[in-house]
Amino acid sequence: MKPTPRFTQPDPVELARLLPAPGDPELPRNRHRQLEDAVMAHIQQLHSAAGPDPADAPRPARRRLRRPVLIGIPVALALAGVAVVALNTAGGPAGPGEPAPVAAPVVNIQAGSDLTLASTVEHIAEAADRDALPAPRPNQFIYVKSKVSYTTTYVNGDTNSSHTWVQPLHAREVWLSPDGRKGWLDEPGYQPEEGITLDSDVTRDSYNETKSLPTDPAALLKKIYACTNGESDRDQQAFATIGDIVGEQLVPARTAAALYRAAAKIPGVVVVAHSQDAAGRDGIALARLDPQTGQRIEWIFDRDTFAYLGSRGLQVAPGHDAEPGTVTERTAILQRTVVDEEKERPASPGRAS
Repeated sequence: MKPTPRFTQPDPVELARLLPAPGDPELPRNRHRQLEDAVMAHIQQLHSAAGPDPADAPRPARRRLRRPVLIGIPVALALAGVAVVALNTAGGPAGPGEPAPVAAPVVNIQAGSDLTLASTVEHIAEAADRDALPAPRPNQFIYVKSKVSYTTTYVNGDTNSSHTWVQPLHAREVWLSPDGRKGWLDEPGYQPEEGITLDSDVTRDSYNETKSLPTDPAALLKKIYACTNGESDRDQQAFATIGDIVGEQLVPARTAAALYRAAAKIPGVVVVAHSQDAAGRDGIALARLDPQTGQRIEWIFDRDTFAYLGSRGLQVAPGHDAEPGTVTERTAILQRTVVDEEKERPASPGRAS
């Protein structure tokens, strides 16, 4: 394949004239995450290729690397050396070497209710408190294997239109050190071959940080709210923060129980009687509708054991380019345990919760 032509110093005035008028700048939380993660992955690759920084400057905080955004760029920017995402006739737009996205599933929307919220959360919290997951030593790694599918949005700058696809369901494996400073991500087809480093000098939601959280639900929720900002719905930010922690981290039993009890105190949280994770497992869900995007995020639990299974994003109200009932993301935890080395895969199946 020929390299994309590059021209030095393109005229910004001329580029601005050729570009369409900007659309609504407000993005839902998951789209912001997509952009953050794509930038973080690129920064990590550049840092690895360049070698150690002589100034030893702190690197950006590690984010969960997920949800790549594929963007079609106007012809003017393509001539300036910016990559253009091509349409794959077998499916949606695909970047080089990436599996072609597919149409997002559309399901019936189950209504949520808070009538059984208190009792359901208590069952979930008690199950979490009984969980006997191992505590990692400082030199070990937390290993989480999951099956995932995230939104991929194609934006056509020439027509100012967009279409939402989803990634085919695929495997994702992460290794995280307890202090959050070392890690590795292997997500074939969506990261470089053999994976990408998650090493960082600045940590976020590490096991050690999570272990130090208050175990009193009211105090814990107060701490979580203190970390929100005014960019989007405060309650939704708190709900998403808890979801990020329990979704792809090893959480001490008492802390996990406190997180679920704290979530029950967030206005708008409901119970959904039936939801399905990325592995096709039916369960009961704790969910909250984001009033800004119309998307409902659901945490799914086994209806008998109340163990955490995975999550689902469901478009409930019309919004952006997804019709109501569109499943915008799915995850399923297949294995969660502790290993001795980075990139080591456990010999036994381990725990899925």
